[in-house]
Amino acid sequence: MTVDRLLPSQDARDLIELTREIADKELARRADRHEREETYPAGLFPLLGEAGLLGLAYPEEYGGGGQPYEVYLQVIEELAARWASVAVAVSVHTLACFPVFTYGTDEQKSRWLPDMLAGRLIGGYSLSEPQAGSDAAALTCQAVKTDDGYRITGNKAWITHGGIADFYALFARTGSGSRGISCFLAPGTADGLTFGRPEEKMGLHAVPTTTAHYDGVLLDSSRLLGAEGEGLQIAFSALDSGRLGIAACAVGLAQAALDEAVTYAKERQTFGRRIIDHQGLGFLLADMAAAVDSARATYLDAARRRDAGLAYSRQASVAKLVATDAAMKVTTDAVQVFGGYGYTREFRVERYMREAKIMQIFEGTNQIQRLVISRHLAK
Repeated sequence: MTVDRLLPSQDARDLIELTREIADKELARRADRHEREETYPAGLFPLLGEAGLLGLAYPEEYGGGGQPYEVYLQVIEELAARWASVAVAVSVHTLACFPVFTYGTDEQKSRWLPDMLAGRLIGGYSLSEPQAGSDAAALTCQAVKTDDGYRITGNKAWITHGGIADFYALFARTGSGSRGISCFLAPGTADGLTFGRPEEKMGLHAVPTTTAHYDGVLLDSSRLLGAEGEGLQIAFSALDSGRLGIAACAVGLAQAALDEAVTYAKERQTFGRRIIDHQGLGFLLADMAAAVDSARATYLDAARRRDAGLAYSRQASVAKLVATDAAMKVTTDAVQVFGGYGYTREFRVERYMREAKIMQIFEGTNQIQRLVISRHLAK
């Protein structure tokens, strides 16, 4: 089903149509094979960059699309409805560009952003560590000052596009405590930088997730983003935007599961009737549709606040929580609609259910989102 969207301009409507055309032609036809074979779609991300889909949320002066965040997120949702792995990687790339755009100097932005936003450089986000996931302030990767830069030593974990990305927004410790963390733009290849074998994940098989090992990697001082000690501030402000990207991915995935379930329910017959005409099944599908529409509304509300320059951190956490919980429920119910067939790999809903689970975990677990929301309420 094509989602009937309320968009702010004709340019936005044209962009959504372009996205649907590319997603149907380049994503939908490849997704099943690459996910099944766990192979990376080489050449796809440069293609998305050439189409202008990797820099939509950033200004045109740096080669971006100059689009409101609410439009960018709806593009992400359209991509996710065809291929969640790719949509997540696009969201992470956008997240990795955030520190350069928001905290970089004019020279840093001019030097790096045009290639990033055009897709000539693909990014990853490197905050988590084996012992520091939700507790980002506990990270131990060290950045020791040298005469002309920093020496990086330590391990990072759960890096989307790990080992493939051209650059990483890297967070490392330059001092003690929560104010002793700084942000760097690390190159994808450097002496002393190695990556672990891709994690054997439940889903999102086409894009690798790895650890990274920094063994005295030298970065020149121009790769420090913002001031020393601003790292957590940078990370958390970036994650507010990134959580909306994941919310949009979750809604796209849930929409795909709903569409598959509705199509099947119209075709499958029991007791002489289409199963969608049985009230018990029809009501289940109605609840699924209500969950998808509600989740979409939460991320759009947060995005519109962001576009208006209003505070949106609480709303971003609400959107991430609501959308990813909805995706888990909707994809699970889609499997139920298919019955025994839904438990087989012959139908996509089995994959959708596996892919939905991680969305409740990354960019801050849903337990962390509840903590963020509750702290806002307590102010």
